[in-house]
Amino acid sequence: MELIHLDLTQLSVSPANMRHGRKAPDISDILPSVRARGILMPLLVRPNGEEGHFEIVAGRRRYHAALAVAEEGGTVEPLPCGIMDAGDDASALEASLIENIARLDPDEVSQWETFARLVKEGREIADIARTFGITELMVKRALALGNLLPRIRDLYRQEQIDAASIRHLTLATKARQKEWLRLYADKEAYAPTGQRLKQWLFGGQSIPTGVALFDPADYPAPIVADLFGKDRYFSDAHAFWTLQNAAIDALREKYLAEEWQEAVILEPGQHFHRWEHEKVRKAKGGKVYITISHQGEVETHEGWLSQREAKRLANGEASEAAKPPRPEVTAPLQNYIDLHRHAAARDALADAPGAALRLMLAHIMVRSSLWRVQIEEQRAVTPAIRESIETSPFEAAFDGKRRAALALLNLDPETPTIAGRHGGEGLPDLFRRLLTLSDTEVMTILAIVMGETLETGSAEAEVVGVHLNVDMGGVWQPDDAFFNLIRDRGVVNAMVAEVAGPSVAEANAGEKVKVQKAVIHDTLSGNNGRAKVDGWLPRWFRFPVAAYTDRGGFRTAAHWARLESNSGEA
Repeated sequence: MELIHLDLTQLSVSPANMRHGRKAPDISDILPSVRARGILMPLLVRPNGEEGHFEIVAGRRRYHAALAVAEEGGTVEPLPCGIMDAGDDASALEASLIENIARLDPDEVSQWETFARLVKEGREIADIARTFGITELMVKRALALGNLLPRIRDLYRQEQIDAASIRHLTLATKARQKEWLRLYADKEAYAPTGQRLKQWLFGGQSIPTGVALFDPADYPAPIVADLFGKDRYFSDAHAFWTLQNAAIDALREKYLAEEWQEAVILEPGQHFHRWEHEKVRKAKGGKVYITISHQGEVETHEGWLSQREAKRLANGEASEAAKPPRPEVTAPLQNYIDLHRHAAARDALADAPGAALRLMLAHIMVRSSLWRVQIEEQRAVTPAIRESIETSPFEAAFDGKRRAALALLNLDPETPTIAGRHGGEGLPDLFRRLLTLSDTEVMTILAIVMGETLETGSAEAEVVGVHLNVDMGGVWQPDDAFFNLIRDRGVVNAMVAEVAGPSVAEANAGEKVKVQKAVIHDTLSGNNGRAKVDGWLPRWFRFPVAAYTDRGGFRTAAHWARLESNSGEA
């Protein structure tokens, strides 16, 4: 049996489940725990024939509890699931999982203590996961609690900090954790939690001067201070990183001059996990790892080797990496050269808009250190919605245009997206390829990339649709997924008025939603003696959009109302 994590949208209750088809189960006893800590015990699932989708054989209540948290607007991480092989007996497997999970302390801080001791004794993460019947990811999450200050661990054990917040804090440096604890202890201050905590840790551009490895006097832009002058921040993130990266390079050179085996600079935001390394002295070949947080804070970890390298060393084998040679230029000289070459290149680029357009497109497609582009994943919350969008004529048409754009670039037509590509050639190679294409071809590719990065349900999607006079009538057709999602009697009655007329709507105003939906079905198909109506398009799919009621809560309509209001004020 394989243990993995699966998204809610990949799961449904199996007909084999003894409670399948009954009303939703009572989850009141487990819902508070799921809200606070998520799903801890794996569900038993098996493939249902649809690629990437699984049906739940055991764990229906846990699944419904996770659905309830999602409907409340909470964050639901992928659920731990045990995938049954052919011939597996569900009852035996569930009993085995229950027996294993019963041996594991439900307190995650105690789990960390147990797992950390086992790792110290030489147990692999995969072995620990098999022993307790959980996924490797769950073991790693528990081990990550070792990155926390003891005070934060105690607060979590006392359930004064929720699971989402604690996972964000495991990624924070010790200094950042201390700062958060000061906010938590101050009753008049605000200590961010949940998603706001993540934004506080990684999303802001206010970089405190205390993290700088360089002399703040060398900083070319203004430094902002509060009224008391106690906290000071760099106002220009780009200027900060230019100096900070040069100082990090100099720090690496310093370690190499001190004859460390190697000084490894990790990517910004990448974390150093002690449980994946072993302590090794410099004389024995230990390395230095340098970590850089998104806030610019730098930490060094001296005298470590990966477990694999440490084992090779213990067996008398040669180190995998020889000591790197001293570079030809120093970090300050490299900075000087780079800045002057950069000044010359961008001066020329300012006079070449065609090249600039292609460079922008290459940045979006491959990503670089200064560009962060996120692809719209079109996440469907139910299998029915996913099937509906996958069979949409608009989706099929866009996919055909994407394939044509991929052909212009001589790329595999099965590539799922053009934007945000991680593999293949790098940004310079792609830029050179774009330079060989005509302006028309480049604009064709750019349009596809913008479509791939257009956010679902966003205000910009509304503006695009209105500006381009998008008409969904005659292409979009109401399907079962659409009708199954409509449950408001007033809305359905307004739709009846649109397709069958006000008199029919008035006559059916007191009928159940199901009856009124049948009237719409009959009118659109011409059944049961009703005159057939073609090309009906609900107000929700028109550009500009319109709502059926004045009750609010319709995000798309709210976006458009705000845009119209702003336009009127202008």
